Amino acid sequence: MGPGVILQSFFAALAQIGDPRFRRVVLLGILLAAALLVAVYALFYLAIATLTPDLVELPVIGPVEGLHTLFGWVSLGAMLALSFFLMVPAAAGFGGLFLDDVADAVEDRHYPWLPPARPQGWAEGLRAAVNMIGVIVAMNIGLLLLLPVTGPFWVPIYYGVNGYLLSREYFTMVALRRLPPEEVRAMRRRNFGRIWLAGILMALPLSLPLVNLIVPVLGTATFTQLFHRLARAGS
Repeated sequence: MGPGVILQSFFAALAQIGDPRFRRVVLLGILLAAALLVAVYALFYLAIATLTPDLVELPVIGPVEGLHTLFGWVSLGAMLALSFFLMVPAAAGFGGLFLDDVADAVEDRHYPWLPPARPQGWAEGLRAAVNMIGVIVAMNIGLLLLLPVTGPFWVPIYYGVNGYLLSREYFTMVALRRLPPEEVRAMRRRNFGRIWLAGILMALPLSLPLVNLIVPVLGTATFTQLFHRLARAGS
């Protein structure tokens, strides 16, 4: 089973993107991610307002006022810049809270003969979402710091790392609905290259504004398709 199974899984997921359950998860992921970024900025601004004196005495220049306002605008600009990189991983993580909705929609349409999957509890979904947000955000901040020293190699490194993270998290969450953890790990090892390649395919839309916000749903649907195709082939 070659790379064709990845494209088949991806296009099958893409063909279902108009499903109402897909749209609901996209909207919830965006709203929750936006709320998280606003909350982070509010806390950051509160810290600036609390710790920064509004008036300082500088040598030669003399008293300088309005530092709160200055740092507030600087922090707003910094947060808007960071949101470009953090909105997607945050939306991806929150999308994990509603993974069952997307996976159920895929299975209802393409695999209606399957028995009900093991439901993902709220605590389990929250733990997976927090783990995904933490890992992806930390890794992307690390990649930004590496930009000055990696030069032209930064782009393939970016897609390779994000592809690996997306593939590991999404495939694991999807597979755990049907298999015990030890079988999921074994299946992931056997199909490491194909799963990683599918993750890179998911990482490509991260560079496209607005399109990148459907990555959580498209990733879940694609890896649901890929999991079932690999399982049927005995991979």
